[in-house]
Order: sequence, then structure tokens, then C-alpha cells
Amino acid sequence: MNSKSFRNLSLKPALLENLDSLQFTEMTPVQAQSLPVALAGADLIAQAKTGSGKTAAFGLGLLQKLDADRFRIQSLVLCPTRELADQVAKDLRRLARTIHNIKILTLCGGMPFGPQIGSLEHGAHVIVGTPGRVEEHVRKGSLKLNDVNLLVLDEADRMLDMGFQETLDAILAEVPKQRQTLLFSATYPAEIQQMAERVMSNPTMIRIEEQHDNHSIEQIFYEVSDHQDRLQMLRLTLAKFRPTATLVFCNTKRETDEVADWLTEQGYSALPLHGDMEQRQRDLTLVRFANKSASILVATDVAARGLDITDLDAVINFHISKDPEVHTHRVGRTGRAGSKGLAISFYTEREAHKIARLPLNIDPIADPVPRPADSFLDEPLLVPAMVTLQIDGGKKQKVRPGDILGALTGGPDPLVATEVGKISIFDQSAYFAVSRSVAKRALKKIEQGKLKGRSFRVRLVRG
Repeated sequence: MNSKSFRNLSLKPALLENLDSLQFTEMTPVQAQSLPVALAGADLIAQAKTGSGKTAAFGLGLLQKLDADRFRIQSLVLCPTRELADQVAKDLRRLARTIHNIKILTLCGGMPFGPQIGSLEHGAHVIVGTPGRVEEHVRKGSLKLNDVNLLVLDEADRMLDMGFQETLDAILAEVPKQRQTLLFSATYPAEIQQMAERVMSNPTMIRIEEQHDNHSIEQIFYEVSDHQDRLQMLRLTLAKFRPTATLVFCNTKRETDEVADWLTEQGYSALPLHGDMEQRQRDLTLVRFANKSASILVATDVAARGLDITDLDAVINFHISKDPEVHTHRVGRTGRAGSKGLAISFYTEREAHKIARLPLNIDPIADPVPRPADSFLDEPLLVPAMVTLQIDGGKKQKVRPGDILGALTGGPDPLVATEVGKISIFDQSAYFAVSRSVAKRALKKIEQGKLKGRSFRVRLVRG
């Protein structure tokens, strides 16, 4: 039997059956090293990047340990951002779909508090949440953690970066000391080591080396003279390489807004993403970038961590990160699943010392790359192939992706299925992408048709 096969593990038959249906044929390196430890009930520290398969690594251990007949909160998964928490909960539900009556509840900030209290009163097996909102529920008595036997700290380094140390301590004080703890972190700074020593019992440490290599990702460094030249280089880079999906990393929230606004003024379809944005706007931003109706996402490291973003053509470091491991993590967002990636970084002469600390097999200082020619700016800007439409109805109104697709591809003047892109359903609204050329037809079909036997307002998302 293949040594990387999930069938080598002592997993429940229902979990193995589901893994087959999901076409999970082989374990990733982090799964192969983590799962035996997790299934043995031991504490674990795993240093692994986002996109390495770590959710399944702790998720399968969590589901194997879970007693579905015991309707108590048995597992707590803490994540730094709502986006990551939502993605983790979604992945856990997929892994658990052959085990009946498992309830996984998400508790995150940016959402109404009252409905979460109602959900908690109905009970759950697994809580996935952000530290701030989980601690608030614990403090107000709406969340009891005395039955938790498995604690997962996902992206632990980001939680500490975001200042959650005291909040985590308050939560940990309410979790039984006799428990299993699984800690996952892309980096392993001293703060993580100190926390592990306080909250874990003889943990096994594994490190998964970055799986991206110089064959799959091309790194280019351009020297710039000042801020204005940095902005000009951003235009030149986008004009020369013409990526259809680009993630631009900035070091501060203010810079993120400024760069996104500047790109929009130049005619690009660019959106900012950072922690100070309202949750509804963050959701819409991610929907539009994921469905390819916006081509550039300008984000801070914390905001971009753990996002379910695939098919990135390019990553651009507007500034070089102070931390070499963060740089590696940024670069690793492109060139995934065997595809070619492009990572471009800007630096001034004063920032050259940061490059010397990066793990590179090139020397950008000794062998500089020439600037792209200004003539590239004469080329027309790339316009996203898709646009986003919003329907004022979602999960609460029982709207499903199949309803929207059926309304668009059925009846008179139907759209072809290939003209319809990603469909995202939220509690009170739904978003779907269509080819730009058929946007008016799509708008008309939803306006004049019905979903679930009723009419819904629909509009084109602009800006």
C-alpha cells in the first residue's frame, strides 16, 4: 500500500469513505507527519505554510476523536481572522459530511452577537472562531468550554502578531488542562515557543519546508528611488507582465488603502483588504477577487493570511517585508499546484540589506534586473473578464447556487453555463459572476424571473 495513503491511518470507515469521494488520494507532507501524532492523542506543534493541507491534518484528528452522540462542545479551533475561520469551518464540514449529526458552529467578530447566542443555546460539537469573539462569549457566559478535549491554534503566529496574547490566555484559562493541543504556525518565533511551553504538554515538533521552488516561481527585484517611483514601477510591472490575478502586499493598512486608491485612479480594477474594513466590505472584496471581476487585491499580511485564493498569476511586494519568513510566505501564494508563478519585489538602496537576508539563489544587488521600458504603458489596460451581480436574498431565503444557475441558463434567452462564474451565498445576499459581455442579459433574467417562486432585487456591483 502507498505509504502516503490515508488508509494507512486508523481512521473511522466513514472518514475514509468520504476522503475517497473527495479524491484525497495521498497525504501532503504536513498530513503525513501530523496525523499519526494527532491520532495518537499527543500534543503537536507543526510549522507549515498556508496551502499545505494543514486543515485536514488537524481536522481528521479532530473528527476521529469526536463523539457525535455526546452533544457537548468537544473541540475548539481558534483562527486569527474571520475569513480563515469561515474557510476552516467549511473544510471541516466537508470532511465530516459522512458522519451524521455533527454540528460545527462559527463564532467570529463582525457578525451580530444575538444570533450566535441562539445557536450556542441549541448546542454544538465543534467551535471554530476568532479569539476576540470566542473570549467575549466566554466572558458573558454564553459559551462553556469545560467539555473541550481538543484545542487547535491555527496560524498561531498571526494571532500573536495581532495582539491576541491576553485574549488567548483568557480563553485557555477556561479550557480543561487535561486536553490535547495542536498548534499550527507558518513561522516559529520565540513568542510561539514561549506560548507552547506554557500551554502544551511534551509536544512533538514537526517542520514542513516550503514546497515552492525556483522552478515554479520566478522572483524579480526592481530597485526604485522613492515612493512615487515605487508607484510608477507598480504600473510598469502590471503593464509588462499583464497578470489577470495579482496580490499586492503592503506593510500597513494606510498604505494598502493609498495604493488601491491610486491604482483605481489609473484605471485598474483594484480593491484593498485590511483589518479596519467592515466585515461586509471584506466579504464583498474577497468575492469579487475570487470570481475574477477584480484583478488586483492590495492587502496587508494579516488580512491575506489563510485566504482561499487560488490561481494567482503574480505576487507583488510593494515593500520588502522585515521578516524573511514572511517574504517566503508571500511568494508562496503564487505558483501553486504545479503552475508557474511570478513574485516581484520593489526596494530602495536603503532597503538592500533586507534582500541580503532572504533565502535566494540569485543576487538582485550584484545582478540587477533592468527596469521595464516606459513604452509598456502605451498598452491598453487589462479589463476583468467577469462582473459581479448581487441578489438581495441568501441562505435565510433558501437561495442556493443551483437556483441562480438554473435561472440564468433556463427559460428564454438563456446564458451558457460557461458564461456564469463563481456563485457565493451569504445569509441575506448572494453574489454571482458572469462574463462582462452578458451582464445586461443576466441582470434582466434575474429581474424578470423568479427564484424559489419569488422575485428578488438584483444589481450590478460597481467600483
